[in-house]
Amino acid sequence: MNVLIVDDEPLARDVLQTYIEKIPSLQLIGSCQNAIEAFEQLNSQKVDLMLLDIHMPQISGIDFLKTLAQPPLVIFTTAYSNYALESYELNVVDYLLKPIAFDRFVKAINKAMGLQKNRGQERQTKAAEPQTKGSDYIFVKADKKLIKVRFDEIFYIEGLKDYVILHTPQGRIVTLQTMKLLEAKLPAQLFKRVHRSYIANLSKIAMLEGNMLELNGKSIPVGKNYRDELLAIINEKRL
Repeated sequence: MNVLIVDDEPLARDVLQTYIEKIPSLQLIGSCQNAIEAFEQLNSQKVDLMLLDIHMPQISGIDFLKTLAQPPLVIFTTAYSNYALESYELNVVDYLLKPIAFDRFVKAINKAMGLQKNRGQERQTKAAEPQTKGSDYIFVKADKKLIKVRFDEIFYIEGLKDYVILHTPQGRIVTLQTMKLLEAKLPAQLFKRVHRSYIANLSKIAMLEGNMLELNGKSIPVGKNYRDELLAIINEKRL
């Protein structure tokens, strides 16, 4: 993972560089003291993760992040706790308060690596889409019948004990099945587990507000263990 440090404090940059050197999977590719330098680095080389301070001269870390159309993964490193809520709305990986302990730094890096891995898997899935074209439906056993259901007709899937409910334009289809087994049969590029009891069709998402996802006029919850991966997917389509 290629890492860029952006911080106007030399001591803070030195601490972060020392931490990075202790983790073999990280590669420091630049250390900048302001957003202008960081912008040049982002345009000249591949950056996977940016360790970004908030209080900096000329342009704050938050304002700088807002200018980026396709930002890398970002971890805020700051001495101020009052920007945590705003950073959450910007979908950053983590928010580290100075002085930053090494174990806390490692935890944030592990989280970033998980998100990077998810992005890679999504790209691989998209690349493989032509090979799976044509497999656009499944047969579901319900009411003693086998019903053909196209994937693009499913808004979301709801788990209820040993049953699952497929929500479609034609109504609900209830079948005896586990969420885990059904999830394995769904195309990963189209469907995403967003809660222990819900699988969403990504193409049907109308809005994400807080921890609620809206599809076809209905709202379903997003579990905290699934939110980061969902946000990573949404951010790839974000303007």
